[in-house]
Amino acid sequence: MFKAREPRKFRRVSIYTDERREKLQQLVNEVKAEESAPEEKTPVTVEDVMRNDRFKGKFSQYTPRAQRHSEGGSNRLAWPIALMAILILIMIWHYLLTGNVHL
Repeated sequence: MFKAREPRKFRRVSIYTDERREKLQQLVNEVKAEESAPEEKTPVTVEDVMRNDRFKGKFSQYTPRAQRHSEGGSNRLAWPIALMAILILIMIWHYLLTGNVHL
């Protein structure tokens, strides 16, 4: 009756997943697997050193921004086309109101 209760122990329960931590752990696991795999001794040529395709896609899979960039492509052409379409619509609207082609 007169005994004070002990406070509860702290227990952290993660509600949300940490994607960055998971990707980092995945990268660490891949590096450990590569280190533990037996290596074959093959002579390294200049072509092997200069090849860039061995790194292609390795770094972009770990960052969300690089993934979005590789999936989305380029939207550089969309803005000029949209501006030209707006300008043409304004010219058509002006012609319909006034009957004059020149602004």
